[in-house]
Amino acid sequence: MAMYIESVPNRSSPPAALLRETWWDRDARKVRKRTLANLSKLPPELVEEIRACLRGAAARPLDGASGIASPLPHGGVAAALGTLRKTGVDRVISPRPSRRRDLAVAMVVARIVAPGARPATARGLSPESATDTLGRTLGVGDADGNGPCAAMDWLLARQERIETALARRHLGERSLVLWDLTSVWMEGRGRALARFGHSRDGGKGRLQAGFGLMCDREGRPVAVEVFEGNASDPSTVATAARRLRDRFGLDRVVLVGDRGMLTDARPREDVRPAGLDWITALRASAIRAPAGNGALQPSPFDDMDMAGMACAELFPGERLTVCRNPLPAGERARGRQDPLRATGRAIREAGAATRRGRNRPRARRRSP
Repeated sequence: MAMYIESVPNRSSPPAALLRETWWDRDARKVRKRTLANLSKLPPELVEEIRACLRGAAARPLDGASGIASPLPHGGVAAALGTLRKTGVDRVISPRPSRRRDLAVAMVVARIVAPGARPATARGLSPESATDTLGRTLGVGDADGNGPCAAMDWLLARQERIETALARRHLGERSLVLWDLTSVWMEGRGRALARFGHSRDGGKGRLQAGFGLMCDREGRPVAVEVFEGNASDPSTVATAARRLRDRFGLDRVVLVGDRGMLTDARPREDVRPAGLDWITALRASAIRAPAGNGALQPSPFDDMDMAGMACAELFPGERLTVCRNPLPAGERARGRQDPLRATGRAIREAGAATRRGRNRPRARRRSP
């Protein structure tokens, strides 16, 4: 999809300047175009400036006759900043307006509109190298490269208050809380939490740092915690339980994690002592026991329906939810059949090669 300005002859009148958009129609297998706006009433120099911007050229200040200082993109900034203010995220960061809050808000909006490193964000706010109207709108265009770093230090000091405000907004008693761990690989030395560990972003063999993210049932982030790079998923559950109970003052919530996060021992050691409930999945080895003694009967369950049951001798004080899902069965069957089909295809190709008249494959001669 591309945007451009096309000059269309208009008989005895000057040519019309039309802002148009083209895209590839896959169904019709041809290029289509449509007119987005008629720019004929704009000054010619402004039309040429817009044309240059669409071609990738940097915007330059125009003279005061047009009344426009710089034709920078504003739509993305207006949408992201308006949504941020409407949802009250700026007031969660700090209830009082300040330059540091404006810098923090600018970093959030820049992450949405034009993601980049902190130096790139600072350059995007400067009037000389601005890529949109964000710096001018928030009045932080004069921030240098240290401005975003200072704003992050200020946010770190306010982390607990921000997370508590988010917890009051999105969590409550009887809430579902999602907890998971991710990692990022790091370069350089002198990182206090950098350790060699399991990489989740393709940085195998490099120093890692772990991040635990807590969300509500809709996936909205509430809190984040940084861990050493060699921290395992189950070892972070105690941190999540303490945060819910001690900092947020929640006693009746349900902590949800995958089978690698909430292993068999973690509910007994970390979650249950905190007075919390939990939802997780059993490993294959744990499912074999109730399935072998007849406690699980797949036949009464329809496809994708769930039923609850108790298995006190194997899982005291816990309740199992059984679901017969045919979709994983099909995936597993396909995973078994694909190698067999590939092997059969290779055997047939080898057999055809031995039957051809020329260039037959020869057996490798063994050395005595």
